[in-house]
Amino acid sequence: MNHLANTFQLKNLHLKNRIVMPPMCQYSVEAKDGKPNDWHFVHYVSRAIGGTGLIIIEMTDVEPDGRISDYDLGLWSDEQIPAFRKIIDEIHKYDTKVGIQIAHAGRKAEDAVVPVSSSPIAANKHYKQPRALATEEVRQMVIQFREAAERAIKAGVDTIEVHGAHGYLIHQFHSPGINQREDEYGKDLALFGVEIIQAIKSVMPEGMPLVMRISAVEYMDNGYDLEHSIELCRRYQKAGVDMFDVSSGGEGPSGKKKPGNHPGYQVPYARAIKQALSIPVIAVGILDDPILAEATIANEDADLVAVGRAMLRDPYWALHALKGEERKSLIPKQYERGF
Repeated sequence: MNHLANTFQLKNLHLKNRIVMPPMCQYSVEAKDGKPNDWHFVHYVSRAIGGTGLIIIEMTDVEPDGRISDYDLGLWSDEQIPAFRKIIDEIHKYDTKVGIQIAHAGRKAEDAVVPVSSSPIAANKHYKQPRALATEEVRQMVIQFREAAERAIKAGVDTIEVHGAHGYLIHQFHSPGINQREDEYGKDLALFGVEIIQAIKSVMPEGMPLVMRISAVEYMDNGYDLEHSIELCRRYQKAGVDMFDVSSGGEGPSGKKKPGNHPGYQVPYARAIKQALSIPVIAVGILDDPILAEATIANEDADLVAVGRAMLRDPYWALHALKGEERKSLIPKQYERGF
């Protein structure tokens, strides 16, 4: 597993291996105040003890009505910073780096009284009818993303991921099937994302890389395909994205096209974006088998691999995936006799 164990450098971000814990919502905020608690502390720190190179903290929202549920994390207030810093400082003790996914759920905000979106189109019959953001409200939303990023930096993150995938707000703007606006944000589908990227980059320290999660394809009928997402990524790269976290779908019920359910089904999307833009990418999508994860790196399909559900089952996935000398340096001294 020498490729999986290789270090990785992107600007000032240095990772001890190529293994990433992707953002996965825990829906576990107790007081609905957006602050992480003891559950989040144990959840994230245990994966750092388990040898993961990079942990990306789950979808963290820029305003209360931007959450999927009232039990999600948020960074809309300075009062939330210390709880994040406590977790991040502890993760750093194990030489694991930390990112955080900054987001807004848009029309998929289940507990918002009236969700907002690019256009007044519900995600499906189970979701509330959203209202379209006014042009000035869109501009204010860009500021909220920037302010959330500033708070994440104060909390000590090593990188920031902008959530432009899975049918959430940025995705709702750059999707031709969802964005029916007639203003500048409808005429230029990438504009909202570009402005958010530029705003966040304006407050990021020099040398801190910006990651963006993108849905490479949509599965709804008449949804966009790779050609569209590659052009979006081209615009986002020019605006300041340093690496793409490549997923797919999430925008609505699938139509004739169905998502795969086999190991590695999204890796070709990551490879396509990597090759088209000559930019580092994170691959994700049932990469539970260490041999498949190793092959994804060794074949240069991706630069990093994100292991999601398997890491929910096993916080020490990295320690179990790597062998011999590659693993030895990751084992906490308290656990050495167990290996």
